[in-house]
Amino acid sequence: MKYYIIAGEASGDLHGSNLIREILIKDKDANVRCWGGELMQEAGATVVKHYRDLAFMGFAEVLMNLSTILGNIKFCKNDIAAYAPDVLVLIDYPGFNMRIAKWAKQQGIKVVYYISPQIWAWKQNRGHALKRDVDKMLVILPFEKEFYQKFNWEVDFVGHPLLDEVAKRGEPTSLPDVPTDNPIIALLPGSRTQEINKMLPLMLEAAADFKEYNFVIAGAPSREAAFYKPFTKNKNVFVVLGQTYNLLQQSTAALVTSGTATLETALFGVPEVVCYKGSPISYQIAKRLVKIKYISLANLVMDREIVKELIQSDLTVKNLKLELKKLLEGAYRTDMLKNYIELRQRLGGVGASANAANIIVEEAKK
Repeated sequence: MKYYIIAGEASGDLHGSNLIREILIKDKDANVRCWGGELMQEAGATVVKHYRDLAFMGFAEVLMNLSTILGNIKFCKNDIAAYAPDVLVLIDYPGFNMRIAKWAKQQGIKVVYYISPQIWAWKQNRGHALKRDVDKMLVILPFEKEFYQKFNWEVDFVGHPLLDEVAKRGEPTSLPDVPTDNPIIALLPGSRTQEINKMLPLMLEAAADFKEYNFVIAGAPSREAAFYKPFTKNKNVFVVLGQTYNLLQQSTAALVTSGTATLETALFGVPEVVCYKGSPISYQIAKRLVKIKYISLANLVMDREIVKELIQSDLTVKNLKLELKKLLEGAYRTDMLKNYIELRQRLGGVGASANAANIIVEEAKK
């Protein structure tokens, strides 16, 4: 069978690579062509376009690169048509993938969407377009199944692929240049310059009161070490690049900028504080558009606040110190760790990639 997979981001490359390995186990004659990265290539796919060539974020950047984006869409359609896959698999990345889904449906190509766009957060009306253009929707968050029932659409919950990633981790390895004399508190300030410059100074100011801990910044793989040098002036502050999971395996607690990292931190069993601060205008706009009670996936899955969210005006050095102190010992920490166990259970346990591959292979064979 022939499979065409489109992932437009680093996370899609990771989850796509695990999916491809499972497809190749279940379909020995599988031929996989994809948009993705090195991980999908290593898993056995032919990569025709790298995701780094697709990363245009923000209104202005999209406008400036509109001809490139439209060219990519045209190239993608032509490449799919020439390849004639038995099934087209789309991984998140809605701005691009939803356009391709609409076109593919019109061509009579079977479409499976793996990892739903987060339309439950905003632009919920896109559910109608997804139902129209997608033959099978595979979701990774349990509440998404209920959400799509609003559209009279039965979707498949396959579990969360991050559980597979966490489960296959071996023993942690030593962190370069980080002494082992004190316990570690991880700082995950995000990967974008703007969010790092907003969040990291506050995190480090709070760290000043905890001299008996080493604070280790999880540097983004795309960053040079020199970028973080101004932030490591205190003797108990260090940085490691591209080793977030290894760092979390060895951390006592964490301060985390909102995003997927908040869920990864919870799945590694590290008590955390979730941090977010944007520009006042952006925050007010987002507050009116976004239709969710929480910003962290752990709280959204549990439908209650199991980790503290310090958002906008609540994100102060004083509040960070207070919350970090509560994380380090006592009943607050114990309760959070208990809630993490329930969180893993709600996410469906390991096997998301295998579950998704089973459905995709069956769809390809129909």
